[in-house]
Amino acid sequence: MLIVGLGNPGSAYETTRHNVGFMVADELLRRHSHEAIKKASFEGDLYKISGHYLLKPLTYMNLSGRAISAVKRFYKIDEVAVIHDDLDLPFGTLRFKHGGGHGGHNGLKSADAAISNDYIRVRMGIGHPGDRNRVADYVLSPFSPEEKPYLEPWISHTADAVEALLREPLERVASRYTIRKSPLQ
Repeated sequence: MLIVGLGNPGSAYETTRHNVGFMVADELLRRHSHEAIKKASFEGDLYKISGHYLLKPLTYMNLSGRAISAVKRFYKIDEVAVIHDDLDLPFGTLRFKHGGGHGGHNGLKSADAAISNDYIRVRMGIGHPGDRNRVADYVLSPFSPEEKPYLEPWISHTADAVEALLREPLERVASRYTIRKSPLQ
């Protein structure tokens, strides 16, 4: 399986809502011994962990499909799981889905165009700013002081779920790891 954590490269984006996919990828790397794979054409940081591949595209969000496609093609990988932020879900929630629309998410839009929408989505709810004109600033802003205490356990729980995806079917993982309610409610 190819696990993809979506985010934007660089320290300016490190702690933003749009980078929760990178945060989970980093947690997985912290937990597992891994081998870095260097190949410029992959346009991302690629690692081998537990017999699977983990990718952090470095193309910025709206071009992440290029990196995903390059790795998927080179290693002839059938199964892909993409970890991403989701504006349509309340902060701190976690849902799973196979296929579906991109919902305006530029990273998913790029992935869909590059590899089709036939992949698992690990949807991490970041909430919505309430006004669509504020979305770009919102996703590129850090988590609020109220959200920060819940961030680490949520990232850890999501990493647990991704580890389970490597061993179990999506339906079983979804039934065990889905978080329907925000910790802020």
